[in-house]
Amino acid sequence: MVLDILVQERRNATAAKRFFRRLLVGLKYKPRRIVTDGLRSYGAAQREVLPDVRHWTSRYLNNHAENSHRPTRRRERQMQRFKSPGQAQRFLSAHAMIYGHFRPRRHLMTADQYRRSRGKAFRIWRQETCAQIAA
Repeated sequence: MVLDILVQERRNATAAKRFFRRLLVGLKYKPRRIVTDGLRSYGAAQREVLPDVRHWTSRYLNNHAENSHRPTRRRERQMQRFKSPGQAQRFLSAHAMIYGHFRPRRHLMTADQYRRSRGKAFRIWRQETCAQIAA
């Protein structure tokens, strides 16, 4: 599940603090641990923003987070039709919310459950957007 996407020019401690604060705004609980890649600025930000939370740094433990951002990284690298970082942020923030709705965690369900889950997601989408099915 993608928690949030934040496009920033720098990857320093100030940017990491901003990212952690933004993540914590929507949570109703305090996490027990966070897993990040080996970037040192995450450790500095974690010690200040989340001092009681265990911080694990490993490229292997963070694999789910990195794989969920693969489409983002591809767009970010090529800047496909993004004229500015602000435009990229607006698109990716909306995309992350919708992406999770249509991508159930397939590895945790049977094929029949997956088909029902996808069908339900599309029914909800049509209902909320008032989209008519072209016949």
